[in-house]
Amino acid sequence: MGSLTTTSIQPVTAALTRSATFLVLSVTAPSAIPAIRSTLASVSSLARNVAFRDSDANLTCTVGIGSSMWDELTNNLPRPKELHPFREVKGAKHTAISTPGDLLFHIRSERRDLCFEFERQLMDRLGDSVQLVDETVGFRYFDARDLLGFVDGTANPVGPDLPPSVLVASEDDPNAQGGSYVVVQKYLHNLAGWKSLPAEKQEQIIGRTKPDNIELDDAEDGKQASHKTLSTIEDENGDEHGILRDNMPFGSPASGKFGTYFIGYTRRLWVIEKMLERMFRGHPPGLHDELLDFSRPLTGTVFFAPSATVLDGLDG
Repeated sequence: MGSLTTTSIQPVTAALTRSATFLVLSVTAPSAIPAIRSTLASVSSLARNVAFRDSDANLTCTVGIGSSMWDELTNNLPRPKELHPFREVKGAKHTAISTPGDLLFHIRSERRDLCFEFERQLMDRLGDSVQLVDETVGFRYFDARDLLGFVDGTANPVGPDLPPSVLVASEDDPNAQGGSYVVVQKYLHNLAGWKSLPAEKQEQIIGRTKPDNIELDDAEDGKQASHKTLSTIEDENGDEHGILRDNMPFGSPASGKFGTYFIGYTRRLWVIEKMLERMFRGHPPGLHDELLDFSRPLTGTVFFAPSATVLDGLDG
């Protein structure tokens, strides 16, 4: 991967925390742009000020900028090569919908109160320059399981494999070096329907065992593939391309709402787009990801998280 020695990166590779807030906002008017730029340039200092209250709580905030407002918010900095609005993926039975969003704030901490305090100060600064599109508060569920009962994020790249999977390199796009493409989708689960399935059928759909998270063998070619298989992406040379998932469960038992907030960071946007095509249209076509029979996407938005160097300089 190209050198990042002169580029400071945002905390896209921060470790999974116990709490997270996913905040998607839209810009209210062109006159709001200068105030938003100023706020974006101050995010790193704002995070330091709040994190100082408990340095062990690992508070971070990653900022993503949507395609429709990239030029305005960055004062016409070169556009990342793959940045475009989320492309709807329509299958025979299920659809990955596209929803609006100009700004993404991915706030993470071991402590919910620090996420809250950072968001409060952030929104005080943004004021009426933005409008809320979606706010989702996520939490870690036991040993990093989703509300379907399976461990989530097992296939994430780790160690030296992480930066090459997540961060754009100079040879990919020198103007986007050190940044990362981000895709978010808010999925709502039919938990009652899921629980009615035998554990063996659940494991077949996911592609892993439920108690101990052991990977199951892939289905034969032409047969129904598991979620694990459909979301594993290889290029024409057979090289596998990983993404970083920092998914979080969310929900309210009293209201009967249970879900997973999917957030994927990637060096190459096409990797996640191909994953969604395989899930929603099927691979082979017609055999969609059976997980979608119990998990419905409510949102779908693409952002680009520029390097911290770019973000800090937006007020210049």
